[in-house]
Amino acid sequence: MIPTPPQSFRELASKIFSTFLAGLLAFLPFLVTIALLGWVGSLLRGFVGPHSLVGTLLSAIGLQLVDGEGMAYVVGALLLLVGIYVLGVVVQTRMKTYLEKLVERTIKRLPLIGPLYDVTDRFVGMFDRSAQADLTAMSPVWCFFGGEGGVAVLALMPNPAPIEIGGASYRAVLVPTAPIPVGGGLLYVPIDWVKPADIGVEQLTSIYLSMGLTQPSSQPGSAKSASV
Repeated sequence: MIPTPPQSFRELASKIFSTFLAGLLAFLPFLVTIALLGWVGSLLRGFVGPHSLVGTLLSAIGLQLVDGEGMAYVVGALLLLVGIYVLGVVVQTRMKTYLEKLVERTIKRLPLIGPLYDVTDRFVGMFDRSAQADLTAMSPVWCFFGGEGGVAVLALMPNPAPIEIGGASYRAVLVPTAPIPVGGGLLYVPIDWVKPADIGVEQLTSIYLSMGLTQPSSQPGSAKSASV
């Protein structure tokens, strides 16, 4: 018969394991961050390094101006950075509209490249300050589908002005698509279903990016008594 370990020993082992687990969970974000940075670095080196396809093209451009592969790569990379800066100047002017129309008519219509570009464009848009500025102009609201006591959904209201549909008043709300808050479904819901949410756009964005792990500070029950 195997002797049962003392209660104090089991408590000590449980405490040690809990402490170790807490330390591991605290260390994991740093480990994952370092691993991701290393992966991104190796990915960039593979794509734009001196021996990659892009690096070969940059070196070929630089060889037109200087001798030596190393210096040619540096010159080519500098020319690329200048080109990116010029593109940034263009998209900050009225030329951005013409550039977007050109992309719509060319790249986005390609069978395989178009959908891939669209997904990439949405992902990059998450880090675009101008897109975030557009979001701040919207008001976070609770939508109670079916009326108060129904399904509560966090959404963004782009315009507080109601719209008449079939003799009834509705409000336009944008229900974000997790984990990309800049897109989603535009719904017109009855005006009585919409209540203000006492949270900011940044918190709403973090809630959708965490896919529900982050809880809203304003619960639906506290928003029912308010009016938009």
